[in-house]
Parts: sequence; structure tokens; C-alpha cells
Amino acid sequence: MATENSRLRSLMPPLHPRDPHEHHRAATPLELLFDLVSVIAIASAAAGLHHAISEAHAVEGLLSFGMAFFAIWWAWMNFTWFASAYDNDDTTYRLLTMVIMGGALVVAAGIPSIFAEQPDFTMVIIGYVVMRLAMTVLWLRAGCADTAHRRTALGYAIGIALVQLYWVAFLLVQPLSGPLGYGMWLVGFALELSVPAIAEPLTEMTPWHRHHIVERYGLLLIIVLGETLLSGSLALRQSAEAFNIMLVHTALSALVIVFALWWVYFSPDPHLQDRNLRRALIWGYGHFVIFASGAAIGAGFGVLVDVITGHAKVSLVIGDYAVAIPVALFLGGLWLVRDQFVCRGKARLALPACAVLVLIAPIIGLGLEGVAAATALCAILRSWLTLRHVAPGEPSHQTQ
Repeated sequence: MATENSRLRSLMPPLHPRDPHEHHRAATPLELLFDLVSVIAIASAAAGLHHAISEAHAVEGLLSFGMAFFAIWWAWMNFTWFASAYDNDDTTYRLLTMVIMGGALVVAAGIPSIFAEQPDFTMVIIGYVVMRLAMTVLWLRAGCADTAHRRTALGYAIGIALVQLYWVAFLLVQPLSGPLGYGMWLVGFALELSVPAIAEPLTEMTPWHRHHIVERYGLLLIIVLGETLLSGSLALRQSAEAFNIMLVHTALSALVIVFALWWVYFSPDPHLQDRNLRRALIWGYGHFVIFASGAAIGAGFGVLVDVITGHAKVSLVIGDYAVAIPVALFLGGLWLVRDQFVCRGKARLALPACAVLVLIAPIIGLGLEGVAAATALCAILRSWLTLRHVAPGEPSHQTQ
């Protein structure tokens, strides 16, 4: 009996909390694999948006993209914050994480169906519920071992489980008309978003690691920006088959925009300066805009390639705005989660001002090149203004 208990404990030891001040905390190989699975679903959602805009169904495409991306991002975000607090890398933890990954692949497989003329949410909901129920089990494990945060862990577990009942009910009443289906998704989104806001204040916040969370978000952003690089590569490949200088300009603009957005996001200014709950919610939730717009930029470049090669039903201006609007949203989202808190003086206005320039560029005839130039200007201007507004005698973030 003692030997059996020992084996059981080796498979499923108590899920004790991690030290939120642990030194050299970094993303694990399992977390990186989780990101890889998530990006497959993100790529599927971006492809659906790309084709919807090219076929002149932008509104329907945006609604479907928003629903699909929320499901992917929300499951990713919930697991990321949980893992930051409770990852003990035991066998059961790994297996439950892999169940979540399996659910993400089911979601990815179902995404094309929600972009159809009559959206079918079945596979997406099934995959999503699988992901969330595995997350419920992880929270129950945490609640068993972490007595200090038991009420919070149980709040998460109960909240997530109850919301899944809503999604199952949603699944059972299909097929639905588009407006009714979208409305029910919005209700589901609101219920999901309410769970952390309700659960966390019950007791002291769960012991997530600030630097680890910032790193995890940064890694996903790099993957999301890869969608734009992929579209740039597609433009070059199309140009190699039948040379077109516009496709070359498209590929170069994709590079400039990705490099500039990377530069702005990974500036030395700190993300998530402390463990304040309100700031954590703004920073964590606000990244939905950044991640979704980052993926949409890649879809926009795909639309431009279709327009230039004569495979789209929309104009070049629409293609330009398919890039410009998500770039502006990316800059606005970054201002929301970081710059409004860390920048001083005119530096605080750099991102909103450049977002306006990005939106103006296509309509005044500057096209995609103007969007790329405005984005590059944003990286330069913000860096300069940030350094300029460092108080005398105060070390800049670059030297901290």
C-alpha cells in the first residue's frame, strides 16, 4: 500500500503555488508547445478573415474572426496565468495541458465552419469546452493543495464550469440565425471575462510571476506577428512567379511594419509594473486588442496580395485599410495596456498620434507605403520622446 501511494504521489503530487518572486523564471518547453498549438488556431482564424475581406464580406468576417480569436486567446490566457502560479510539471499536469492542446486543435479545425454563410459553431464549442473543463480540473487540483488561495481556486473552477454549461446550451439550440448566434457569443464572452474579476478578489491574488507573465505575452506576440511575415513571404513568392513591383513593395512594407511594431512593443519601458489587480486586468484583457490586431495585419496583407494579383472583389484602398486599421488598433491597444501608465509628457501621445497618421495615409494617397512609414515613424518618435522626458538625474529604462 505504501508503495502504491508513493507511485500515486509521483504521478500527481500536490499542486503547490510557485514563488511569485522566483529568480530566473522562464517559459517551459511545455508552454512553448502550447503556444505552437495555439498559433495553428490563430492562423486558421486569420485565414478566414483574409478570405472574407477579399470576397467583400468584411463585416461578417470580422465578427467570425472576433469570436474565433477570443476562444483561442481566452483559453491561452487562462492557462498562461494559471501556469505562472502553479506549474509543477508533474505527469498529471502535463497530461491535462495536452488535453487543453487537443481542444485547441479541435477549435482550429472548426474555425472555417464559423466563416461559412450559415455559421456552424459545433466544433469550435466542443473544442473550447474540452479546453475549459481541463482547466477546471487544474484549478481544483490547485485548490486542494493551496489552502491560502483555496477560495480563489474554487471560485475559478466553479465559475469556469458554470460558463461551460452555457456553451453546451448554446450548442444544443443550433442552428441559429447570424444575429442571434453573435448575440449569444457576446453573452458568453461577458460571462467568461467576469470569472477572473469575481474569483481573484475573494482572497489574496494567486501567486503569478510578473516577469514570467510578461515573457509569455511577448512570446505569443512574436508568433502572432509571424502571420504578417508569412503574408510578406507570399507576396515575394507571387512576384517570383510573375514579377510585380507592387508585390515587392507589399513584402517590404510587411517587414517594416513588423519590425516597427516589434520595436515599439519591446521597448525598455516596463510592462505590468506591479501585481495590482486592476492593472493586471487592464494589461491582461487589453492584450486581446494587441494580439487580435497583430493577427489581422497578416490577414490584411493576404488581402493585398489577392487585390494585386486580381483574386479579390475589393479595391486596393480596401486592401490598404485591411492593414492600416489593425495597425492603428495595435498601437491603441499598446497605449491602453502600457503607455498611458509609463510614459510622460508628449511621449504619452506618441502611439495615439501615430495611429491617426496610419489611418490617414491610405485616404490621402500614400497607400501601404504611407502606413509602413507612419508605423516606422512611431517607433522612432516614441523612443526619442521617451528618452527626452526622463527626469534629470533619473536613470532611463534603457539603463535600468
